[in-house]
Amino acid sequence: MADTPETAASPATRRPSRRRRAPAAAATSSEERLEEQIGRLQEEIKAIGGTLAKLTDEKLKEARSTARTQYRSAVQSGHNVVDELSEQVNSYESQLTEAIRERPLTAVVGAMGVGFLIALLSRR
Repeated sequence: MADTPETAASPATRRPSRRRRAPAAAATSSEERLEEQIGRLQEEIKAIGGTLAKLTDEKLKEARSTARTQYRSAVQSGHNVVDELSEQVNSYESQLTEAIRERPLTAVVGAMGVGFLIALLSRR
C-alpha cells in the first residue's frame, strides 16, 4: 500500500525527526555515563576486595603469632609444674628413706599393717 495524500500523516501529527534523534543521542550519552559509572564501581569494589584481603592476612598473622606465644607459654608452664612435682616426689622419697633408716622396725610393722588392710579389702 502506497501512501496516498489521504493516508499520509499530516505534518501536524508527524514528529520532527530531530526529536527522534535527540532522545537516541541522550540515551546513548546516558548509557555511556552509566557504563563509566559501572566501570568505576567495579574498580572500587576490586580495591575494597584487595584492602579486605590485606587486612584479613594481617589479622590472621596476628592471631597465629598470639596463638604461638600462648602455646609456648602454656608448654613452659607445664614444664615448670612437672619440675615442681618431680622435686616434691624426690623430697617425699628422701624423707621416707630417712624415716625407714631411723626406725626400721616401725617401717616393717607399718608395711605389715598396710598389707593386712589390702588383704581385708580384697576379700570383700
